[in-house]
Amino acid sequence: MRIVCALFLLEVMRTAIITGSGGLIGGAATNYFATRFDRVIGIDNDMRSVFFGKEASTRWHFEQLRERIPNYTHHDIDIRDRAAVEKLFAEHGSDIELVIHAAAQPSHDKAADIPHLDFEVNANGTLNMLEATRRSCPEAVFIFTSTNKVYGDTPNELPLLELETRWELAEDHPYFAEGIDEHMSIDHTKHSLFGASKVAADVMVQEYGRYFGMRTGIFRGGCLTGPKHSGTQLHGFLSYLMKCAINHTPYTIFGYKGKQVRDNIHSDDLVAMFDAFRLAPRSAEVYNAGGGRFSNCSMLEAIALCEKITGNKMNYTLSDQNRIGDHIWYVSDLSKFKAHYPTWAPRFGIEETLSQIFEEFNTRIT
Repeated sequence: MRIVCALFLLEVMRTAIITGSGGLIGGAATNYFATRFDRVIGIDNDMRSVFFGKEASTRWHFEQLRERIPNYTHHDIDIRDRAAVEKLFAEHGSDIELVIHAAAQPSHDKAADIPHLDFEVNANGTLNMLEATRRSCPEAVFIFTSTNKVYGDTPNELPLLELETRWELAEDHPYFAEGIDEHMSIDHTKHSLFGASKVAADVMVQEYGRYFGMRTGIFRGGCLTGPKHSGTQLHGFLSYLMKCAINHTPYTIFGYKGKQVRDNIHSDDLVAMFDAFRLAPRSAEVYNAGGGRFSNCSMLEAIALCEKITGNKMNYTLSDQNRIGDHIWYVSDLSKFKAHYPTWAPRFGIEETLSQIFEEFNTRIT
């Protein structure tokens, strides 16, 4: 009698799941990791258009990804839908090696109008993603796009000097050389409701790393920017500013004489940080992730660059009323990440990024 043994080998499809895949960071991550994984699964139900209106829709972007990336699969799932999220993860199980959670309600102004929806998306949605990962693919690397708003308005307590076009720290201040590090307290401060919901998510991602030993990374972004941003008045600083410059749309600067400073990190530079972490992951690690001293500007400086690039004089006004909890000066200290991942360095400065945004808008128009 001859015994025939048949071995059935299941094909492994190395898979990455990316939420907010039609957004700025999710889209950049999709483009990047599609060349490194067999399959990229995008989750995006265009909630940005619900938050900010039709002009902020991300549908054009994830439809573009569908057309251009053959190994991209799109799912129109709401991350608040726990059952749908868990079902999707269960279908792919251990094939999932990377989860990038970039979906969010991203505006601290808007959060005050929709507090329940803001918390459900940012906090509960993140918990749904974490638990689905823990149950179906606990060895996967989990990357969370957090925000510098977890520090609330504590940065406004820094001693600042008023210069001609910006607020700035004195050169002898510990934060002057590199910026604000991860040791700044997130307590005893006004966060905005958006900041509070992101704190809840941020801490939960840390806890899944510490308590369950999952490989979780938290990236506290400064202003995230790039040519694929669907900028709108309440979110997307450089993108919306350039849109106003191109279209001669009136623009209002809220408070601080237009000298408030933001560091801006290009979406491709942030995704490169994600990849460095993926290749050598840690548990419950927190990184400030902005443009740092390499890429920052004040409102007035950004306007001057938009005018230079477009050739248009901007129509802007200064309001004495600043937004609640808005930062006067924020520059991210990137030293910790650079120490852990010394091959990474930012590539795109403010002017180059704005030029890319300008070119992208012209491409969409034509």
